[in-house]
Amino acid sequence: MLVKQHTLQMPVSVKGKGLHTGVEVELTLRSASHNHGYKFKRLDLEGQPVISAIAENVTDTSRGTTIEENGVRVSTIEHVLAALWGMGVDNALIEINGPEMPIMDGSSRSFVELIKKAGIVELDAVRKYFEVKDRIVYADKSRGIEIAIYPDDHFSIDVMIDYNSRTLGHQYATLDNIEDFEKEIAPCRTFVFLHELEPLLQHNLIKGGDLDNAIVIADKPVGQSELDRLSNLFNIPKISVKPEGILNNLELHFNNEPARHKLLDLIGDFALVGKPIKGRIVATRPGHAANNQMARQLKQIIKKEIAKSLIPNYNPSLPPLYNIEQVKNILPHRPPFLLVDKIISCTDHVVVGVKNVTMNEAFFTGHFPGQSVMPGVLIVETMAQVGGILVLSTVPDPQNYLTFFLKMDKVKFRKMVVPGDTLVVRMELVGEIRRGIVTMVAHAYVGETLVTEGELTAQIVKVKEA
Repeated sequence: MLVKQHTLQMPVSVKGKGLHTGVEVELTLRSASHNHGYKFKRLDLEGQPVISAIAENVTDTSRGTTIEENGVRVSTIEHVLAALWGMGVDNALIEINGPEMPIMDGSSRSFVELIKKAGIVELDAVRKYFEVKDRIVYADKSRGIEIAIYPDDHFSIDVMIDYNSRTLGHQYATLDNIEDFEKEIAPCRTFVFLHELEPLLQHNLIKGGDLDNAIVIADKPVGQSELDRLSNLFNIPKISVKPEGILNNLELHFNNEPARHKLLDLIGDFALVGKPIKGRIVATRPGHAANNQMARQLKQIIKKEIAKSLIPNYNPSLPPLYNIEQVKNILPHRPPFLLVDKIISCTDHVVVGVKNVTMNEAFFTGHFPGQSVMPGVLIVETMAQVGGILVLSTVPDPQNYLTFFLKMDKVKFRKMVVPGDTLVVRMELVGEIRRGIVTMVAHAYVGETLVTEGELTAQIVKVKEA
């Protein structure tokens, strides 16, 4: 059964302080179109720059997850992203008028309530999952950290934490179904050890911390004089330590709430993968740094899978869609500058063409004699001509039009093309053709090897106007 993508029905806002900056901010969640993913917009900065919530943009994981793009940052994003992912929202624009997300009560509960208030609507696009096919592992043996993902037909997580603390001990948390996120994981608050509080303040952190948004764990005996000093430091009534080793500022929602919060953080950090996951995650002592390393690893696997899926399936024994004579009826080029031998497929947005590279090509006579290499500019010209077939197929009388290429961008030559190679070119439209201007993504292959890629922009012009 195909599952559709989802977004928010209406914009919703909430105000609160950033945990580390202490800055009062307003956060607004807005709907977004399909395949938009999660993006943050800094309303307080000139031009209102947008930051894509992707693993590659993570720049700091010391006390939360920070992303940065083009010199613009936003911090402590994991709790709101966990809420979006946990509630099945695939696409959202997150507007913020400050440098950090509001900490609220230290969990995702406030953001879940915000999402429910906004409402969730289905989009006319299929949700694309990353399906784990083989065991994937990230490990830091020196710190006892391991995150492993196993193939499964749905998303689930097991988390184990161990801080060598007699008070906290070993804790284990599990989420077998993402639909249980709201009830089982979202209310679980962040935690901090008592001995960490003052150093965090000295390092200009937790300015927005008021002991109402974190579980404080006393992992060693603390005298009353020290507790009184902390009471004054945070300007709250008398602090004491409960028998279970936590401060009396709050009650635990679950006995294993710290482990559940680590699971929450992991969901928020894995939202940066860009796709929902079908697989079982088993994490030992996870943290933001390890989560991001695994997310980056998954992103690389996804990129390779996407790249592999683009490779055209070329069977030379099958008849082409357009043979050379039919190609000549569409393109104005003629030998030696006609570089397309046949078109094997063409839809409304993708065309695939073939160029057989032989030793008889005129350019091999003078281009690196003794070391025959097809000139890179002619590979680009081949891609342009294949793209021309796609562009001209959109008009009823292609013989009356010419296609002039206006721009080449991001062109990379990855491997030499030599006599005997069969160059298979795939061109895909990016967006709609507007005012005769079109942009295409180009990939040229020899077998399964990508040899050249880039983006080409062209304009369709009537012959009499050329």
